[in-house]
Amino acid sequence: MRLYVYVLEGKDLSVKDSYVKIQVGKHKSKTRILRNTHMPVWNEEFVFSVHDTDEELVVSLFRHDDEPRVFHGSRDLVGRVRITTWSIAAEENHTLPPTWFALEKPKSGKFISEDCGKILLTSSLHGKGHDAVSNQLHYAHSNVNIEDPKELEGSRISSQDIFSSKAPSRKIAEGKHLMKAVASCIERLFNKNEEASRNDDSMEMSSSLSDYEDCMEENPSSCSFEEAIEMMQSRNNGQEMPENLQGGILLDQIYAVPSYDLNAFLFAPDSQFRKDLAELQGTIDVQEGPWIWKSGDTSCLTRVVSYTKAATKLVKTLKATEEQTYIRADGGEFAVLVSVSTPEAPFGNTFKVELLYKIMSGPAQSSGEEASHLVLSWGINFLQNTMMRGMIEGGVRQGLKESFKQFANLLAQNFKTLDSMDLSDKDNVLATLQTEHQSDWDFATEYFWNLTVVSTIVIVLYVLVHILLSEPGKIQGLEFNGLDLPDSIGEIITCGILVIQLERVFNMITHFIQARFQRGSDHGVKAQGDGWILTIALIEGINLASLESTEFSGPYVVFTCNSKTRTSSVQLQTCDPQWNEILEFDAMEEPPSVLDVEVFDFDGPFDQTTSLGHAEINFVTHTSTELADMWFPLEGKLAQSSQSKLHLRIFLDNNNEVETIREYLTKMEKEVGKKFNLRSPHRNSTFQKLFGLPPEEFLISDYTCSLKRKMPLQGRLFLSTRIVGFYANLFGHKTNFFFLWEDIEDIQVLPPTLASVGSPSLVLVLRKGRGLDARHGAKSQDEEGRLKFYFQSFVSFNVASRTIMALWRTRTLTPDQKAQIVEEQEDQDERSIMLEDAGSIMDAEDAGSILDAEGAKMSKIYTAELPINIKSLMEVFDGGKLEHKIMGKSGCLNYATTTWEPVKPDVYERRISYKFNRHVSTFGGDVTCTQQKFLIAKNEGWIVNEVMALHGVPFGNHFRVHFRYQIEKSALAHCTCRCDAYMGITWLKSTMFQQRITQNITEKFTHRLKEIFEFVEREILFTTHQDSSI
Repeated sequence: MRLYVYVLEGKDLSVKDSYVKIQVGKHKSKTRILRNTHMPVWNEEFVFSVHDTDEELVVSLFRHDDEPRVFHGSRDLVGRVRITTWSIAAEENHTLPPTWFALEKPKSGKFISEDCGKILLTSSLHGKGHDAVSNQLHYAHSNVNIEDPKELEGSRISSQDIFSSKAPSRKIAEGKHLMKAVASCIERLFNKNEEASRNDDSMEMSSSLSDYEDCMEENPSSCSFEEAIEMMQSRNNGQEMPENLQGGILLDQIYAVPSYDLNAFLFAPDSQFRKDLAELQGTIDVQEGPWIWKSGDTSCLTRVVSYTKAATKLVKTLKATEEQTYIRADGGEFAVLVSVSTPEAPFGNTFKVELLYKIMSGPAQSSGEEASHLVLSWGINFLQNTMMRGMIEGGVRQGLKESFKQFANLLAQNFKTLDSMDLSDKDNVLATLQTEHQSDWDFATEYFWNLTVVSTIVIVLYVLVHILLSEPGKIQGLEFNGLDLPDSIGEIITCGILVIQLERVFNMITHFIQARFQRGSDHGVKAQGDGWILTIALIEGINLASLESTEFSGPYVVFTCNSKTRTSSVQLQTCDPQWNEILEFDAMEEPPSVLDVEVFDFDGPFDQTTSLGHAEINFVTHTSTELADMWFPLEGKLAQSSQSKLHLRIFLDNNNEVETIREYLTKMEKEVGKKFNLRSPHRNSTFQKLFGLPPEEFLISDYTCSLKRKMPLQGRLFLSTRIVGFYANLFGHKTNFFFLWEDIEDIQVLPPTLASVGSPSLVLVLRKGRGLDARHGAKSQDEEGRLKFYFQSFVSFNVASRTIMALWRTRTLTPDQKAQIVEEQEDQDERSIMLEDAGSIMDAEDAGSILDAEGAKMSKIYTAELPINIKSLMEVFDGGKLEHKIMGKSGCLNYATTTWEPVKPDVYERRISYKFNRHVSTFGGDVTCTQQKFLIAKNEGWIVNEVMALHGVPFGNHFRVHFRYQIEKSALAHCTCRCDAYMGITWLKSTMFQQRITQNITEKFTHRLKEIFEFVEREILFTTHQDSSI
């Protein structure tokens, strides 16, 4: 037999933080802890195996203590209720109706009847063999005098007097004697059924169903499924449509089918859709029980379905049992709650997965056809506390996503899907939050309405009234005119208490004012601009950590997206804050990838804030339906220990639609130098389904390439606004993965090798801890834990690498750097061509005039007297070992020069190319230079002019950098020379960052040239010293 115990609620309890322990024999279980209430509502169900009707059901209420202790003694026990199993079996249908039991308080090992509160319980006994002995049970029941539950609620009789076998009642003793005689019969029937179940596995389903049939009405099969639904509609008890479960929404879609037909299609007996879904998912041994009526406070339809799930990446093959119950069936609205039990799964006995199907009438169609709206949400009901809770939730979430993705695709094949994007829903949600937002007066009233403030006001009024009623006393002791000292110890204590209370109230007022200032003006501020607008509705939080056990926290939330932040208000003295605030981010050019959420504890404007938990919300891996209403668990030691969560509703809208995408592609064309075409809706849809991406993701470009692992894998590389994805299909074996642009830390280009078949390789290095879902595509992992992906065999490597670099830089730049570039000036092409070829047309006499004509205002950035001669210093410009050594030390990679060639009489020219390392430039841009040199008059020195072009850096095509090195004899000594360096910038295109870029380049190269010439001086002097010593 199995005993079902339902712990419903309590009232008039003597403690605020409480939980209930249930014990039957040696088996124990307990409810969750409810805080800050004398009337807790648990609504939890427990199941125990019962082998003897003499066993007792013991329900104990305990006080929860946050202070850690090794042992919890009897001082935590508030009260206890004892109920014998045979008394439950003697009830009608073997079900004890909901009954209020008075808790009995323990005292010196015994229990006394004292008012500790009441607890509402109901229980039922189910098992094989009940029908065979129904007559005996009924006879036993007729001899047991059980008081009516309604009378019991108003009485002061203890539960021990009613249900305990020790109660001094002759009728109960007779009933117990009869029940003992019946128990042996029940046990024999059970043993017989157990032996039969061993011989025939098919009996498992029938025995599972019998657990529920005992509380059903006796005539379930006399009507069809359609008639049963109509009967339930006729018995409508006013049950409202339930709220979505806390786990999130798995499916939210509108279908072109009436809601009644969709309900029958999904839940009718022998549904063809269920059979097709089982075949698609590899589910076997499906056994559906009949829909039967479940008796109780409200009648409803229920059935049991058992099956064996196919093995997945997470778990092996396992058996599952579903209990499907109609919560609501009224006209065009249906709600079905499904409780899934998987005891064979890891930690399967500690939880049950719950699914809620809500089928409602959809919006009216222009064609006049009816539509239905299906919303499917999920949640987890933990039967026991476990440290693996986070792991279980993550595994269930991933498994349900994969399963119901197939569910949605199969359902879409049977019914046409309609557009569910209805902005009015978002507007209604936001409008509701505006009305529910708490005003400052309400917040102040709630914050200051406590014992500290009230008692302080009472004491102050009491003292003031006392002063008014008292007459001036005579001067005594050490008193004098103007100084009245306390005359007794009681007066000193009263004054001390008053001072302490006033100090606490003052601190509360100060803390409240600081919190109001901290709130800022982010709530309710509308977004500006056209593009992607992110709207966040911050609803509430639960179980937020508290830094001190004696006080609640003052939490506020900081949201960060694309380097912009929005801050919520501070909710003082609460671990379950209610915000109901709306925060909007200004329009962005491309859809955001991630949203960083962090909860802080407010301690004052000058105190260091403490993080209570953080979360990262990935817009790519969550659908808009999931983001519209979701609970996000917080990470961090404090948050995970408290199981903290935030309730958010997130909306991402494009208010400029296709134009935003066109503008983004135009911007990328300027960066890459390649034309990008807007992809067709069909191509975008195929790309989104390939990687499971949300509908706002759009494809920019794709390239055929090879993924280098142990064995090269030929496939296709997809580039979009937010991800880099790879897909390959080799003889039916599919490989696909993706990661965010923000996950990339570095991009490296490897030269062609024999192993790469003469093709350059592009290496994408991810940040530590990023891209773990794509680790199966990585070739290696370095010592720091960074994944490396190798791509090669591109048809056009230069185009592909340039596009990838440009997209990566765009996603990693700050918002200021992402500002759009203004239109080019009319003569920019001529000026660009002139500067690119400036080295080939400059000569010694008019080089300075060309620089002036181009607007490069030269300024001296370095000057020094060097203790070396001109010939030695000019070796740094001759392309020899010294030059390569110096430039290598200064951060130049792949340094290469051409030989000096005469272009005009006494004028020589050469070309230089190299690349900055990451210490010089975070972008690692390529550099090309053209240098010309000529002698100063009377051969007393050299002048070297240089035009530098930077490639692969932000706004690199907007300007050119000019240098002039003037090296001549010094008047200080014979073997010394004087070196002056000048620099100027010529702007080819206008930009709003012109001043900032000029300042940055000037500071960088001033410091760089100083280092270079210091390296030159040390190397030449060191070489000279070695030569002289030899």
